[in-house]
Amino acid sequence: MNYTGDVLNFGVGVEKARAAGVEVEMVVVGDDVGVGRAKAGKVGRRGIAGTVLVHKISGALAAQGRGLKEVAKVARLVAENLVSVGASLEHVHVPGRAKPDVNSAEYLRDGEVEIGMGIHNEQGSSREVVELPELVRKMLAQMLDPSDTDRAFLNVNSNEVVLLVNNLGGVSVLEMGGIVTEVVSQLEKSYGIRPVRILSGTFMTSLNGLGFSITLLNVVDTGIGGPSMIDLLDYPCEATGWSSPISKQTWEEKNTATLEQDASLGGNIKPSGLTIDSTAAQQALTRALQAVVAVEPEVTRYDTVVGDGDCGIGLRRGAEAILTHLQSHPLSGDAVVDLGNIVPIVEKEMDGTSGALYAIFLNALVAALRSQGQGEATPKVWAAALRQSCSALSRYTPARPGDRTLVDALYPFVEVLEKTGDVRQAAQAAQNAAEGTKGMKASLGRTVYIGGSGFEQVPDPGAWGLASFFLGLAGVKNG
Repeated sequence: MNYTGDVLNFGVGVEKARAAGVEVEMVVVGDDVGVGRAKAGKVGRRGIAGTVLVHKISGALAAQGRGLKEVAKVARLVAENLVSVGASLEHVHVPGRAKPDVNSAEYLRDGEVEIGMGIHNEQGSSREVVELPELVRKMLAQMLDPSDTDRAFLNVNSNEVVLLVNNLGGVSVLEMGGIVTEVVSQLEKSYGIRPVRILSGTFMTSLNGLGFSITLLNVVDTGIGGPSMIDLLDYPCEATGWSSPISKQTWEEKNTATLEQDASLGGNIKPSGLTIDSTAAQQALTRALQAVVAVEPEVTRYDTVVGDGDCGIGLRRGAEAILTHLQSHPLSGDAVVDLGNIVPIVEKEMDGTSGALYAIFLNALVAALRSQGQGEATPKVWAAALRQSCSALSRYTPARPGDRTLVDALYPFVEVLEKTGDVRQAAQAAQNAAEGTKGMKASLGRTVYIGGSGFEQVPDPGAWGLASFFLGLAGVKNG
């Protein structure tokens, strides 16, 4: 790269090799446009991340057995068709050195970005406080504006342009994705450039540099009769840190799928012929949901002791959403259709572990009810479907009675309903089991790693909330 020390030391190597009778070529890369002609003087442009493309393309050619002269020729051709510029929010911190004084010229203040900064902390062209879109606009202008005579080093006029966005070392993968998207968008919108290959990754770092650089390669004919620069760029490479280029076709592939219906309404669910008394069922379900809303402060208090305090809020949010749904969409009398329309509301409104557990269980319950066939949804039918749903849930969680989870209230309800067909007895069994979780040491969930003795003072919040639902369903007042 075109730094005085690099050029001199590589020069030493070149001359030693030639003195030993070894044929050698030297290619100097100066792709940085951050410093213009006037300021660069005799030194010329610095070398930055564009060097990586020179290495990759010439290396691929060498790997295919081509001679030194051809490899050097192509390397120089790539170097002559590169423009790059970097930007950073912070100067590099060299291990063992003290951080710069906040009042020194070296220090970058919060929100300030240095445009054109080199990879060794060299000064750039300006320091500004800008958001990403404006920063990218300024960087691309330095690379592509033909009216900027101080920096118009290259006319990027090829039908094929390669884009490389390089992480200087301290930018997250998530942020790099946003940067690449912004760069690609502005290239097409402002300059009509749609890169044939897009590379994004950590290729040339500046230790922990909190910044990135943009490189454009103006693809030209190699003049050696093939392979092309793109072929060489795509050539297999196992170097650590190399990211496969994204093709133009892949980047521009558009997803044509559209949302055809409101997922909160459950879609078109085929009637099952499994019937319920819609009036009685709506009354019972409303009581159950109202019981969950009413018990929220209690559940929240319990969860504050043994968890993160959000269990009751999540249950209440789901219950209130279903109650709102029932006001505008009363139960139809088909068990599968009615439950199927409620499930998406649970999926949307209830989050966290309990939300996922309820979503799995209720989806499985819809399928289990449909498998019962046509007829009346008697307690026996419900019990059989609930048992199937418990089995389905057990495939996704190791939670079983005794682990201090909502399962401690669920299983007794199903077992007693199977034996007696009496919802009131089943609900009371669930309540007794929930009370029994008080003092039970947790095997799963947040309580396991929170520790302490809180579990001795309160029952499991999830089990208590579910038991309250069952009591409301049966018309039994909690407590």
